[in-house]
Amino acid sequence: MYAIVRIGGKQYWVKENEIIETEKQNIEKGKTLTIKDVLFFSGDDGRIEVGRPLLKNVKVVAESLGNFRGEKIIAYKYRRRKSSSHTKKGHRQNLTRLLIKEIKIT
Repeated sequence: MYAIVRIGGKQYWVKENEIIETEKQNIEKGKTLTIKDVLFFSGDDGRIEVGRPLLKNVKVVAESLGNFRGEKIIAYKYRRRKSSSHTKKGHRQNLTRLLIKEIKIT
């Protein structure tokens, strides 16, 4: 059983007891989050539901495992034959790790 959900404007393919990393959510460690933006659902019995745009009878329950910072991404801009024209910038995204507890069908 799996589902495709929308969290923070991005789509994630989730299964039960799976850990995903999303953009930072305002939720404390150990708290549960109910995701109602379910776009697609596929059951163990071959049942498939496609939302137009969302499914109203499917919800995903997730538990927060805490916030952290992702790996550093380096952006380097260089122009040839210009000795003073290069820049180096780094960025670390704030992320939240979620454990998918269950996919509920009502």
